[in-house]
Amino acid sequence: MDAFRETNQTAFVVGHTGECGKALVQELARTKIFSKVFLIGRREVTLEGDVYKDFAVEQKVVDFDNLDASADVFKGPSVGYCCLGTTRGKAGKAGFVKVDHDYVMKVGELAKQNGCQQYHLVSSTGANKDSSMLYTKVKGQAEAETADLGFEKYSIYRPGLLMCKRKEFRFGEWIAQGLMKPVDYLSPGSATNTVLSVGQAMIARTVKPAEESKVILGGKDIYRASREVTG
Repeated sequence: MDAFRETNQTAFVVGHTGECGKALVQELARTKIFSKVFLIGRREVTLEGDVYKDFAVEQKVVDFDNLDASADVFKGPSVGYCCLGTTRGKAGKAGFVKVDHDYVMKVGELAKQNGCQQYHLVSSTGANKDSSMLYTKVKGQAEAETADLGFEKYSIYRPGLLMCKRKEFRFGEWIAQGLMKPVDYLSPGSATNTVLSVGQAMIARTVKPAEESKVILGGKDIYRASREVTG
């Protein structure tokens, strides 16, 4: 981590208002592995807490429906993190595809065009472009198409059920989290992941020299990678 800091790189985060994105930004602020971090989103957010003291961060407001007009915001950062995502229940079928595929792909394309070298994409367990289920199919398509962009280092994160407390209440997820708490405690990463562990795994993969250009991390891999940061 110290060696990576000395490279004086910058990064951008898209999807920083979601649960995984918020956890990632918190870890970026704590570890300070970048000389500056750009948060790209629809609106500015307030970062509260001592962890954000002396955190070199700049927020960029964009319109995801016309992201080409803001292409310049992707110039400079050598590392990109995409944590964008919604649900069919929240956005409808068309809205889900637009966010989890169209927005994700446009972010990846602009990042690559503007010199981003390593790219990190939060996906989902079961992602498969050939799936008959819309959610896993769209996630799989975004993974495969982003891989085709040709980043020097590309990491995909497929967490299980996310253990977190959202601002918006999701009854089904709340029930599932309650049922899975014993599993999360006894066998972390086997079927669940905390959002903090996802953020930590992304930090671990960022600073680790690339062994191969594309790496996929499932739930257990995410948990193990997060331990490299927490010890």
